[in-house]
Amino acid sequence: MSRILKPAPGGSLIVPPPPGIITRARDLLSRYDVLYCDVWGVMHDGHSAFPEANDALRRFREGGGTVILVSNAPVPAFRVERMLDMRAVDRAAWDAIVSSGAIALQHLADARWERVYYIGPRDRDAAFFQSSKAKAATLDDAEAVVCTGLEDDLNETAEDYRPVLERARERGLPFVCANPDLVVDVGGRHYVCAGALADLYEHMGGEVFWCGKPHASAYDTAKAEARRIRDADVTPDRVLAIGDALRTDLAGAANAGHDALFVASGIHRADVIENGEIHPERLAALFAPGTPPAKAAIDKLRW
Repeated sequence: MSRILKPAPGGSLIVPPPPGIITRARDLLSRYDVLYCDVWGVMHDGHSAFPEANDALRRFREGGGTVILVSNAPVPAFRVERMLDMRAVDRAAWDAIVSSGAIALQHLADARWERVYYIGPRDRDAAFFQSSKAKAATLDDAEAVVCTGLEDDLNETAEDYRPVLERARERGLPFVCANPDLVVDVGGRHYVCAGALADLYEHMGGEVFWCGKPHASAYDTAKAEARRIRDADVTPDRVLAIGDALRTDLAGAANAGHDALFVASGIHRADVIENGEIHPERLAALFAPGTPPAKAAIDKLRW
């Protein structure tokens, strides 16, 4: 997730400054045609929608802009839509949904695997497992491992899965990660996600296909959706990514050549928020050299 530091004329490196702090996003959003917007941490907190964020996205669309929600949720897009409805997210705030679960399901279909070893909570991610055409198999019979999350994210860690991952590595099984997040913030509590298992497997030498941010799979899919909706190509400089996570949202935007808006009240709020406001020195520390850049930082998305 490192960014390129450009050399100055004298040979030293130019270190980009931390993003400027803004209180309203209207002027920044008006420079772009398309928004790739994160969901959890930007539009809702896992329980309730953020009214100001929904209002900002709705106003952007009313001005002719297109909003693609890009979520690392390990379920099909229709399930993400239902979850948004349950949290009272305004349907007028977005045009389309790109979910990591949908990308993973498409990858399974393209690979034509018939037997896979599934890791993930069957109840919570039921929409994914019901949508997959690959049958559940043991590790000895599987053609791949597919992970939507930990079976028990309240009590388990990635290390609990090391024996399973070691066996999968011995067999040379590819690992499909349906949620690249390492952790997710639910009402102020962090839960370990599928990305933590995928990261461990990759460090063990295993092959991982990452379905979602910050990887190209998410942005290629979002670009196709934007082109379909607008019936025209959209150049990278006309896209703004909005998110709360440096590792996924901002790194993915940088890799895809998009500008980014950092929402500070999400997963990094303990790092940068003090007394309800962004603390400039803490923000500068978070955006130390080597981290992906942002055009601006805002405490919460608002018009």
